[in-house]
Amino acid sequence: MMLPAIKTAVFCVLGAAGAGAVLLFTVSGPSNPARLLIASAFATQSPLFDRETPEEVIVVEPQTVHLKTPEPMYAIYMTQCAVGTPSLRNSLVEFIDNTQLNAVIIDIKDYSGRISFSSENPALADSTSPACGARDMKEFIEKLHDKGIYVIGRITVFQDPFYAKAHPEQSVQSKSRSGEPWKDYKGLSFVAVNSEPFWDYIVELSKESYAIGFDELNYDYIRWPSDGPMSDIVYPSKDYAGELEKFFWHLHAEIKPTGAVMSADLFGMTTTNVDDLNIGQVLERTLPYFDYVAPMVYPSHYPKSFLGLGNPNSDPYKVVQYSMSHAVRRALATTTPVVSFAHERIGTSTPAVYAKPVHDPKKLRPWLQDFDYGKDYLPADIDAQIRATYDAGLTSWFFWDPANRYDSLRQVLKNNQ
Repeated sequence: MMLPAIKTAVFCVLGAAGAGAVLLFTVSGPSNPARLLIASAFATQSPLFDRETPEEVIVVEPQTVHLKTPEPMYAIYMTQCAVGTPSLRNSLVEFIDNTQLNAVIIDIKDYSGRISFSSENPALADSTSPACGARDMKEFIEKLHDKGIYVIGRITVFQDPFYAKAHPEQSVQSKSRSGEPWKDYKGLSFVAVNSEPFWDYIVELSKESYAIGFDELNYDYIRWPSDGPMSDIVYPSKDYAGELEKFFWHLHAEIKPTGAVMSADLFGMTTTNVDDLNIGQVLERTLPYFDYVAPMVYPSHYPKSFLGLGNPNSDPYKVVQYSMSHAVRRALATTTPVVSFAHERIGTSTPAVYAKPVHDPKKLRPWLQDFDYGKDYLPADIDAQIRATYDAGLTSWFFWDPANRYDSLRQVLKNNQ
């Protein structure tokens, strides 16, 4: 993909230099762009040439190709280790290529905080995963693009034990272990949502990821922590939702000018709750800053009391349809009880009511479940979640399987061909 730009530069320079010019060029990786060198091979009257030493006269930046966001979009998730295992990733690409799937979500930064590709950026170089990831990520993305597959890069944001260990002063800290990062039940730590130096780190990672070819940047774990000894946390701020929205504002301001498409993952219950679930996530405070929002409406992750089901796994259709229908109504609403930097209060009544922007429901793309948790998820459960998405008035979906198998989804898509 670099060659057309190089050839254009060749003809421009030769045209300016005359017949006596010899063009020499070297090509290297993305951190050291193609450099064109011009020299005089024999006597020439052109003042552009130094007869003794080739001079670097032009630098040509390699052109990165990005695909247009497909509508509708049907995507599956690929872990960091899967993308670094050629046999597994090739199997998943074949699966996408032979079905109606048209996109893939690949880990850029996962739960460990490590990055799935190598970088010479000083801010990122030490974060490369020693065990997983693809050192040929740029070339792999180009191959996906050649097949017309849209590539989304998933960035696990505030869950980052690697960064928290290196910068404990920026972490969500432990009350019982003063100055040390707090840990959840899996032993994983979080960076504090209001840590502005970490914001800049995420911005650097985002820009480099877009530059190597990722079409869309998907931000996950954009929240304060949960699922751990919560009484042991020292919170640096009590305004959970406000601090998170400040991060959204900063991220949008820094990344949107690059042209990158941005999406955000939220807990499934943000579609039905207007509080911040004690993690800072509120649907209306997220929609203004991202091109797409993906609620994780996995039935297995809902409380037993949800919709009086007793076991939400027993009715995947109802969980997804109800949740996403509520999200659609909230996206289309012109007023809301939710405060936001993007909302304006209407009058002085109590409780407060705010005017909000109307958002296209197609900004909503649910994460659906193809993994066994609470029960075996069979093809009928996959089909039910897809139908529920469409019946909520939506068109696109992501499927998650941490094992990268997608056995039930494969069966459903095969039957629908």
